[in-house]
Amino acid sequence: MRPPLPPFTHATATQKVRAAEDAWNSQNPQQVALAYTPDSVWRNRDEFLQGRAQIEAFLARKWATEQSYKLVKELWCFQGNRIAVRFAYEWHNTQGQWFRSYGNENWEFEENGLMRWRLASINDLSITEATRKLHWHGPRRPEGHPTLTELAL
Repeated sequence: MRPPLPPFTHATATQKVRAAEDAWNSQNPQQVALAYTPDSVWRNRDEFLQGRAQIEAFLARKWATEQSYKLVKELWCFQGNRIAVRFAYEWHNTQGQWFRSYGNENWEFEENGLMRWRLASINDLSITEATRKLHWHGPRRPEGHPTLTELAL
């Protein structure tokens, strides 16, 4: 069981989104993969993955290149066992170039609260360090940090 469980309310969908944000900001591929069914199906940009082993390998590769990663997710809508989110994250590559990546995700969950399907569409924007908007210490975005809406992202 991975609460909150579907069918989602606004409160439980918001809670699920924040839990996903916190997990991804941990940058721990094994921890993140446990939120997905063992045979979960992903589309991430132009990559198609299936199963926790592929998810873990993808995330390890992602966070090896996307350094100083900071992510904010925001609930877009929900119904039954589905949630749609929008997100933005900032990171720099190994050469020090900063990026802001924007996107949308569609999620579908099993009755036990594990995600069985994740579809992500993502675009990258080259930014300077001075134009970054996602600043905090540690893996978890602090309460009171501006949301994507408040940041106009």
